[in-house]
Amino acid sequence: MTAVRDRSDSDGADPDWEYAPLRIPAEVTGLNAAAQLSLHAEFGGWELARVVRYMDGSRRVTLRRKRRKSPVPLPGLSV
Repeated sequence: MTAVRDRSDSDGADPDWEYAPLRIPAEVTGLNAAAQLSLHAEFGGWELARVVRYMDGSRRVTLRRKRRKSPVPLPGLSV
């Protein structure tokens, strides 16, 4: 699946949260989109903040997570 990721650390709404907007193309199935979002949630600590579905079938998804003082390492890797 190829989702276009436009990463921004904040949209200015809340300093306690960081946001990651994703654009999911229309040709990506709902099942594949759900799998990608599940991976972001499981390994990156992201949660779904907003989904907008357009008439052409594409989706704009906004993920969010609590801002952390230090980066979270990937599971199973030592830093």
